[in-house]
Amino acid sequence: MQDLNKNRSKVFVGIFILFYLIYLIRVGSLQLSGNHYELKAINNALNKITLYPSRSVIYDRNKNIIAKNFVMYDLFAFPRDIDSANRDFICNVLQIDSAFYEKLLLETWIKSRKRRKNNAYDRSALFYSNLSEKQYTLLRENLYRLRGFYVEPRTDRNYNIQGGAHALGYLGEASESLLKEDPYYQPGDLVGITGIEKYYETLFRGVKGVKTVWQDRTYQERGEVNNDSFNIPAISGPDVISTLDVNLQRYAEMLFQGKRGSIVAIEPKTGEVLVFVNKPDFDPNELVGKERNRSFRKMLIDPKKPLYNRAVKGVYPPGSTVKTVLALIGLQEQIIVPSSRKGCAGGYHMGSIVIGCHGHPSPLDVEGSIQISCNAYYCDLFRQIIDHPKYGNVHEGYRVLEKHWRSFGLGNPTGIDLLGEAKGNIPTVEGLAKRHGKKWRSSQIVSLGIGQGEILLTPLQLANVAAIIANRGYYYTPHLVKKIEGYNDTSWLRKFTKINRTTINPKHFETVIEGMSKVMQPGGTGNGTGIPGIDICGKTGTAQNPHGKDHSLFISFAPRYNPKIAVAVIVENAGFGSTYAAPISNLVIEKYLFPDTTTRVPYLLERIKNSVLEPQ
Repeated sequence: MQDLNKNRSKVFVGIFILFYLIYLIRVGSLQLSGNHYELKAINNALNKITLYPSRSVIYDRNKNIIAKNFVMYDLFAFPRDIDSANRDFICNVLQIDSAFYEKLLLETWIKSRKRRKNNAYDRSALFYSNLSEKQYTLLRENLYRLRGFYVEPRTDRNYNIQGGAHALGYLGEASESLLKEDPYYQPGDLVGITGIEKYYETLFRGVKGVKTVWQDRTYQERGEVNNDSFNIPAISGPDVISTLDVNLQRYAEMLFQGKRGSIVAIEPKTGEVLVFVNKPDFDPNELVGKERNRSFRKMLIDPKKPLYNRAVKGVYPPGSTVKTVLALIGLQEQIIVPSSRKGCAGGYHMGSIVIGCHGHPSPLDVEGSIQISCNAYYCDLFRQIIDHPKYGNVHEGYRVLEKHWRSFGLGNPTGIDLLGEAKGNIPTVEGLAKRHGKKWRSSQIVSLGIGQGEILLTPLQLANVAAIIANRGYYYTPHLVKKIEGYNDTSWLRKFTKINRTTINPKHFETVIEGMSKVMQPGGTGNGTGIPGIDICGKTGTAQNPHGKDHSLFISFAPRYNPKIAVAVIVENAGFGSTYAAPISNLVIEKYLFPDTTTRVPYLLERIKNSVLEPQ
């Protein structure tokens, strides 16, 4: 009996504890539920507004502004709270029809859901971008009755220079792939698409901030939330000093009007790009604001290809400009000495192979061969190098030649701070075998010695060759950004301050430089294109073009001692290098060295300015 009573007592205690636990759980649930509803109520009263930072202001090397910002406005919306009664008013202001309105609304719903995944407060999304001034004013005045809508300021770009668009780049809306890849971006955000705007995007964009505000049921702002955990200030992108010389750029652009091709000028001692001309080109201001997409589509289908960056993507046979490098390789490999003379009987003749040459005195030494640009000299030198018995066979001889070529940065991207750079083409032994058969001979590829055949280079690579010769055998990786103000991390600059050396002994360069100096003298291929008082060292080139008239090429640097500028010019379908490329290059050099001088050769300037070569 006593045991039975004990058991009953245990049961009653157990039931009591069970009910107590149920009570506690219920009370806790109500408490949590209350917190949930409280938080939901708070969330509904909060709006997190993205604070867009100002993008980096870009200056030229002389602190002239070349890219700055201006304020624009976007219309944002809370899609679930939009009052359909306002549809007609919105359509009227934005000048859209009801079908397009519904399309925008659907897209806003989708974007809103994506944003809420990252932030419970972030329930709004972009509805319509790039409001005109009139649209902004009308909407701003009527926001009090436009339930679910608000206007948000952002910045867009303004460029103070039309030229150099391929170097600076332009902005466009973040792509779907970028939105998935980087959570920093939201639909409608502007990002760098090309140029240094693209390359340095994460630096130029700054850091977004957040302002959290209280809002009433009509979504009108009723004051900022005074809590640092809810508010983060935006950080503007740092000021950027580019390497470009805007005045020289404009001058070079003027010289190139009516022509196709490229000009690239480099400061040899730093690798800083002074001039970056592409023709045809585009005005980056046309890719700003409301007309951005329409203008881009127009440029994209333009047969002149204004968006094509010839300076780093266009590949051309270098023609006779490459003779300078071949002479250096011959000297380095002791195949020739400066006094080595070769005859020319109107060209190079070997069996059925004939490569013509213009009439000139014969025989010539190394300096004379560069001054006159003798084809026979360099066809013979090319074969002497790769056929030399000390290498064992022609393939190994060619590998030696290729090694030297590649030490000049040829056949690989230079590493400039632009994306999508072409590597050009320095053929390999294996590549030659695919085209000419496994047992190819030097006679089959002898045209490489005069910069024809499979060899292809970009204008930037050619400018870098000129800089290497000016430096007597070394170079710095070309770049377009000189300094980022207030940015302590200089790792981005490291590769641009590293010295790259060729495989050529510096002592050999003076022979080639003397020949390049004589190019501008009587008897030289550039005679009549020089600038009095400036010792310009140059090399003309004429590149065969299977699609029409030959291209005109010229590489140069000045002055001979302590060089300040190295230039490469390619004028498409312009014939001999001395006709257009050489005078353009020399006028650019004059302008850089003597910026306050109109010109010492007015007749040359007028001829170049008034020449129209671009196909109409």
